[in-house]
Amino acid sequence: MYTYIPKGVCSKKIDFDIKDNKITNVNFTGGCSGNLQGISHLVEGLPVEETINRLKGIRCGFKITSCPDQFAKALEELVLKKTDV
Repeated sequence: MYTYIPKGVCSKKIDFDIKDNKITNVNFTGGCSGNLQGISHLVEGLPVEETINRLKGIRCGFKITSCPDQFAKALEELVLKKTDV
């Protein structure tokens, strides 16, 4: 289980797993419950890179980021860490 603390959004924490390069068990703490549950279900089983491509750059109102964008950042950080090892 991975945990990411998002910045600049309403959600306070994102927990998720990656198995065989696919997203599983995504759970946002805080934020817009219905929307974030929907995102969690929609990305379930998607490859990491595809999820990043779909979510990166989404904005929330006038903010420069969003909960989906923060999830993409979490995945990118994880991918970068794995390539650094």
